[in-house]
Amino acid sequence: MPFYTSTFRGKFILICCLYLLPSIHSSAFAQATPTPPSYDQIHRLTDQGKFDEALSALNEISKSNPTAKNLPHEFGIIYYRKGDYINAITSFERAISENPNDNEATQLTGLSLYLAGKPAEAIPYLQKVQSWYPSASVDASYILGVAYIQTKNYANARVAFAKMFQVPPDSAAAYLFTARLLLRLDFGPVAEEYGKKAVELDPKLPLAHQLLGEFYLYQSKIPEASTQLEQELAINPGNPAAYYKLADAYSRVQKFDEAEKLLQRSIWLDATSTGPYILLGKVLQKKGETQLAIRALQRAISMDPNNNIPHHLLGQAYRELGRTDDAERELKLAEQLQSREDPKPKP
Repeated sequence: MPFYTSTFRGKFILICCLYLLPSIHSSAFAQATPTPPSYDQIHRLTDQGKFDEALSALNEISKSNPTAKNLPHEFGIIYYRKGDYINAITSFERAISENPNDNEATQLTGLSLYLAGKPAEAIPYLQKVQSWYPSASVDASYILGVAYIQTKNYANARVAFAKMFQVPPDSAAAYLFTARLLLRLDFGPVAEEYGKKAVELDPKLPLAHQLLGEFYLYQSKIPEASTQLEQELAINPGNPAAYYKLADAYSRVQKFDEAEKLLQRSIWLDATSTGPYILLGKVLQKKGETQLAIRALQRAISMDPNNNIPHHLLGQAYRELGRTDDAERELKLAEQLQSREDPKPKP
């Protein structure tokens, strides 16, 4: 083959390659460009608890498309689920400014403010939207009611709880529900007032007298507690908790025989609660029936082995019978369980 022919052919191939190179390069570059993650992928990461990965993916969308629809809302959801309520508030407020009809963002702003320790600021948002949103993982009516309690607006708290339990706001049931939640939140005097109002509106309302009985028992007002709990049992003789609480009241004034009978009834009605077994063990010990006390306490331990109280009582019972090794074992275990519950701060 002549030299000029082979040279021409080589140059022709080189020119073709150079001509095609830009298109090949641009095509390869286009294929290498990553596709931004979708909201569905981010939702899956969030549901799996991979919040930092979800935020990183959302930031990729933000960089590639800063005006993407619902972007602040999506950031808010992740921050809320992560427990970063300050950043959640900022994101949701931005979402509301973009879309004032974003009810979910409005509600979650209120919940975030409440969880950030700002109940007064949370109330206006929670008042606007009281529907149920799964992303909240809590009933907004309950949080609104608690926020009202913390700001001492008890009447509006009652309205919120009435809505939550679907009862009229001025009904005896509404006062009872509010009293129960006030008691749980350590607003005792107001809880007593609301409990009395519930009884005044409906003297035969189940659990109303029990609530007052529990309150008086907590205050060590034994005659008042006994009266209320006896009235509860007259209304609702199938209430195992009322038998248990009344037995507690009787045991504190050394009416051990009466207390034992009430505890037996409580256990017959509900054998799944450890409290009556523990109190029965204490009562039987006081009566000098140590063997029977041991059986009751062993039953309580079998139901709740990590409760230090029955272990401690069982250790005392073993000590009374001279079973020193068993006593030391149980008392040591009770001490260990107690230290787990109330760890002392390191110096």
